Amino acid sequence: MSMQTLNLFADVVVDAPRTEGIKYAGSKLKLLPHILQLVQKVKPRTVLDGFSGTTRVSQALAQVGYRVIANDLSAWSEVFGKCYLLNEHSAEHYQPIIDHLNSLPGRDGWFTENYGGETNSGCSISQDGLKKPWQKHNTKRLDAIREEIDRFSLTDVERSVLLASLILALDEVESTLGHFASYLNDWSPRSYSKLQLQVPRLLPRLEAHSVHRGDIFDLLPCVEADLAYFDPPYGSNNEKMPPSRVRYAAYYHLWTTVCLNDQPPIFGKAKRRVDTSDTVACSAFEEFRKSNGGRFMVIEAIERLLKATRAKHILLSYSSGGRATAEELNEVISSVGQVLEVLEVDYRKNVMAGMRWTNEWVAEAETPNKEFLFLIEKS
Repeated sequence: MSMQTLNLFADVVVDAPRTEGIKYAGSKLKLLPHILQLVQKVKPRTVLDGFSGTTRVSQALAQVGYRVIANDLSAWSEVFGKCYLLNEHSAEHYQPIIDHLNSLPGRDGWFTENYGGETNSGCSISQDGLKKPWQKHNTKRLDAIREEIDRFSLTDVERSVLLASLILALDEVESTLGHFASYLNDWSPRSYSKLQLQVPRLLPRLEAHSVHRGDIFDLLPCVEADLAYFDPPYGSNNEKMPPSRVRYAAYYHLWTTVCLNDQPPIFGKAKRRVDTSDTVACSAFEEFRKSNGGRFMVIEAIERLLKATRAKHILLSYSSGGRATAEELNEVISSVGQVLEVLEVDYRKNVMAGMRWTNEWVAEAETPNKEFLFLIEKS
């Protein structure tokens, strides 16, 4: 098995299995070895990944032997979860289907009409005056492939494997800033490449994993785990850019549309789904307002989350750039249990440090670009 290795402390080396995913603002790829090291300390049997995103954490947990319960609000996260956690077929089962999809001639369709740009210019601005995320030669392939997937008689899991393959391939030829809220003025070098699907790196299914799509608060009363890993979208503490305007649903709206193929009403220069507009209520964890009691609503959501979790241990990620202040988070964590260990990451210095629970981390969190991992034992 190909492994990713990082040094945690001078005398400790932690290995993380290889995972697959897309470019993603909330990716925990670099943190995987440290997440796994903390998880191993409490020896859980079942782990809940409550905000699974691209499922890199779920993939890693599954590969090292834990039973995983994955959950997220997004349709594309559910697709990745089913692909990597629930599939029971071999790569050979999918290869003929992938070959067939790759052989299809391109066709003009809804994706090309809205998201395809002309190739004969270095500029991504199309005739409608808008920048586009893909060149037309690839959106035509997207239109043909996506229509063909819906023609197949497939199980839900088989369909998810094909959709994951399509998203991974589209991610390799896009011309964006890494999300779909804005696109590059000039075509990226990768956008000239031909969209080509590959069978995802399928994992052997060794445990009875489960995949859910919904609000975490609806799921918590229904599931019990030994450990829960939470990486909620804390939003931004930038007053000029409240997180309601940069929500994950808005950033990755096109992956939702690829999965659903529902040709939704769209708006704006980026042609976002209307259901991701700023007027639509966002997740409580992305909320930037204060409640009537004077506390940030995200802090109240985190407190509710930790208290409602039916697990002996919780591993919580926190970013110093988030709306939840370190001091308030410190109080919330202390109210639900005992912190066994804290790990700190400084991305600017590329440094990982470990500490036992003290209030010193609150001062450390005043520095931007730091992330903390809290291993909590609930009381």
